[in-house]
Amino acid sequence: MLLTRPSRPDDIPAQRQLWNLAFGDDGAYIDNFYRTYYEPQRMLVLEEDGAVRSMTAWFDTTFVVPGQGEYRAAYLYAVATHPDCRGRGLAGRLLADADDFFRSLGIPAVTTVPAEPSLHNFFGANGFGECFRHFEGWLSPSELPSAKSPLLHPVTAAQYDAVREELLAQIPHISYPEQALKYQAGCCALSRGGLFAGETPEGLVCLCAEGTGKGVVILKELLGNPAACRHALPDLPRVAPAPRWLVRTPRSGDETPSNRRLGRFGMLKWLDPEQKNTWDWSSTGYLGLAFD
Repeated sequence: MLLTRPSRPDDIPAQRQLWNLAFGDDGAYIDNFYRTYYEPQRMLVLEEDGAVRSMTAWFDTTFVVPGQGEYRAAYLYAVATHPDCRGRGLAGRLLADADDFFRSLGIPAVTTVPAEPSLHNFFGANGFGECFRHFEGWLSPSELPSAKSPLLHPVTAAQYDAVREELLAQIPHISYPEQALKYQAGCCALSRGGLFAGETPEGLVCLCAEGTGKGVVILKELLGNPAACRHALPDLPRVAPAPRWLVRTPRSGDETPSNRRLGRFGMLKWLDPEQKNTWDWSSTGYLGLAFD
């Protein structure tokens, strides 16, 4: 018998095992999620005859569309099925049941970031459409001028959120609750990265830096106008030293590397049929932090 339900504390060992099997993350990374964000109702599990076979966490976010409105949106994260149970449609069943769960909470939209390119097709077959894009490109220390003075400083999740929302005010984007940003800060801390912000002569800038353990630090988002980012980037080797950085930004200005490219990133599903039919699917939004 298959049953989808909110998780219980006694599900945690099975969830942790499934997370490790699906994504290969170590104990410290998983610990951070359960320490900073987990509550039983923030995880849905699909069980078969009492055993957890599939799961997803979800973040209670807001899809901000300037000039149109703000929509509560459930961001699905860590969607996983036990390797021994794949190919049986369990993840699709979980997603369909999750839709009913979110409707019961009055949540009109669901978003997700597929863990790999091939999964865009899977989520597309389960009602999601392409919506969130960003620019990304590579940057190395040799491409940066010497920093004249420190501009970036570590900030709390609440401080980062305030700067982030100010910089994204005119862009359709996903806004995150403070606890989700605390989870991201914990992920960054595991790799000596962090959340940073600064006031440059050209305006505010903020960035989220997380290491991959392979000589690369991902700037999971770099926000600010192009001139402000040009002032701040020379300070990058001080706050997030690395042989290379992968830089993600919502805009295509010259603050990003010359090899920048626009790529699909996150997907959107409207649970309200009318909203789905009237949404302009040629438009794009910015999701930014993906906890990837």
